[in-house]
Amino acid sequence: MAALSVNIEVGEEEKEKMESKSEAVAEKERMKPWEQHAGVINMPRFDYNAPSALLHHSHSGFLITCSIKREKSATKEAMSILEKYAESYNSGSSESVERSDENKSAKKRRILTDETSVKCDEDVKSGSIIDEISGGPAKEDCQSLSKADAPVERDFVLSLVKLTGSGLVLLTFPRENPSVTADVVSNIFQCLESGILKSPLWCHRIFPIQATCLLIEKELRAVVSKLVLQFINDKQNKLARPIKFAVGYNRRGIEETCTKNLKGNPKDSDPFPMLDRSKCFDVVASAIKDAVPESAVDLKSPELSVLVELLPLSGLPNGSLVAAVSVLPQNLVSVKPRLCIKPLISDANARNRS
Repeated sequence: MAALSVNIEVGEEEKEKMESKSEAVAEKERMKPWEQHAGVINMPRFDYNAPSALLHHSHSGFLITCSIKREKSATKEAMSILEKYAESYNSGSSESVERSDENKSAKKRRILTDETSVKCDEDVKSGSIIDEISGGPAKEDCQSLSKADAPVERDFVLSLVKLTGSGLVLLTFPRENPSVTADVVSNIFQCLESGILKSPLWCHRIFPIQATCLLIEKELRAVVSKLVLQFINDKQNKLARPIKFAVGYNRRGIEETCTKNLKGNPKDSDPFPMLDRSKCFDVVASAIKDAVPESAVDLKSPELSVLVELLPLSGLPNGSLVAAVSVLPQNLVSVKPRLCIKPLISDANARNRS
């Protein structure tokens, strides 16, 4: 009779397990595709306070380009790379950590491997019926495993910012630190060339943003002048006179934002004069010459390149545009077919992976 009773209990337990699995499968089917995907790759949440912060303060960060509809994969890949190479920013700047604590919900990343949760679940299920009922060894083992391999909270000071353009990923620091972003990207290129870092699958380019500003002449001129002087005064940069410079300007992903703003300002035929390439080039070149009188344009072999990238931020009020600005050395840019940050992978490989 005792054996029969145990068999009945085991049978009921197996039935409950089967019903539980069926419910789990049904729940997964009800989930949206991205909810299933997010549960696997631990994607961070967007920092919806970032656009407002970018309007009022200059920030540094990284703008990553990737294939369209590969933004989530590129985000995960970029975070894994930058988390390693931007670690010095975390440990070396108490101010950045203090600022990041103000927005823990946006900055904290809970890291939990699938293996841990699966192992814990399997340990409980493999325990005897008596152990499960009494809270014996199976339950205790799972509890000790949970404590040992509990989700580890890391301070990842880069915020994920939502954009309106496709094929772009924006990660920003809580404040401006021009030298950090360029150094990080330079280290990434060195590690790629030496083979220490494997070629990324999804990220095509990582543009180091040294500062941001509103796309108006006064602010753009001030930011360019400041960054150029910092570049000139950096003893690591050996520059000849006159200093050769070039200017690059990119407005990708901004068409939708401009159309919306034009509808909101029907009486203003030209609400964004700085969107004109010639106007932007003139302002930037003038700022460079004011900062360094002994300078000349050289599009083939510039010693310093000023790159201006319009950021298609989501959630900006009408009439506002934000630009990212960087002053970069020759080894970080390519001049053909146009002036831009060097690609992490060759164009041929990028096309094959798209």
